[in-house]
Amino acid sequence: MTDLRCFSQRRFSVAPMMDWTDRHYRYFARLLSRRALLYTEMITTGALLHGDAARFLRHDEAEHPLALQLGGSVPAELAACARLAEQAGYDEVNLNVGCPSDRVQNNMIGACLMAHPVLVADCFKAMRDAVGIEVTVKHRIGINGRESYAELRDFVGQVRDAGCRSFTVHARIAILEGLSPKENREVPPLRYDVAAQLKTDFPELEIILNGGIHDLDACIEHLQTFDGVMLGRAAYHDSYLLAEVDQRLFGEQTPVATRSQALAALRPYIARHLAEGGSMHHITRHVLGLAQGFPGARRFRQMLSVDVHRTTEPLQLFDKAAALLDGR
Repeated sequence: MTDLRCFSQRRFSVAPMMDWTDRHYRYFARLLSRRALLYTEMITTGALLHGDAARFLRHDEAEHPLALQLGGSVPAELAACARLAEQAGYDEVNLNVGCPSDRVQNNMIGACLMAHPVLVADCFKAMRDAVGIEVTVKHRIGINGRESYAELRDFVGQVRDAGCRSFTVHARIAILEGLSPKENREVPPLRYDVAAQLKTDFPELEIILNGGIHDLDACIEHLQTFDGVMLGRAAYHDSYLLAEVDQRLFGEQTPVATRSQALAALRPYIARHLAEGGSMHHITRHVLGLAQGFPGARRFRQMLSVDVHRTTEPLQLFDKAAALLDGR
């Protein structure tokens, strides 16, 4: 059997999303797609070095290929965390240079680092020198005050010179004040042309497009220009689109799993989590996107998001909910 960790291409990946791409979501996503590269939520260097590192790094072997996204700006700390990721078995470490929230800015994390390309280059080099796994960078096309293409090109060029060969580009300027992160998902407009210019100017680099991609048809179109695509909210809220990724984007011949098959495969994982003292809601909150556009969908979502908190027989409730998807 082929070891999925050997797949180095990032043709399709699911974006790191705070509170969403935890280990339970990733296990569920892997049941739908064998080939998608999955990312953790962003984890700060402080959380790993001074918190419960084992909890933050925990994952199931089935989740591979799997990348850990780090937030930080101190090269030595990022290097130490990259080593922890490698020791824990991750396939890639990614540096966050794209998050616009005030909380991360105050800790010199995320998109604000685009104003400091030399520091980002130093961070990358420290991480790369510390590990044998791949190290990548995810960034914006700019930040307010540094919005020109020349500044973006300089940023990518300096990080490339430090050894980076893979950049995931969120094709929107990050507004660091005056907008919430939620508002910054829609404002200012996406500029795919700017990201495409990077691919033209740096043909030797792997350029992955992120931002505003909603379905696999759009993925196929963007793959004419870019080396890969990364989906975020679309892959979470309409999770069943992942079921066709392997066939449509990777040319796999295996049959597409049905919603019912995916839930049936998830049941033993839920049973193990319950046996360890966990709550079923920790997992079922991630599967609600399976239920869209058919009779019983609303009831399915209610059972696994509301009723789940009241039941004393969670697996029986799960089975009843799953029965609403029979044949789908």
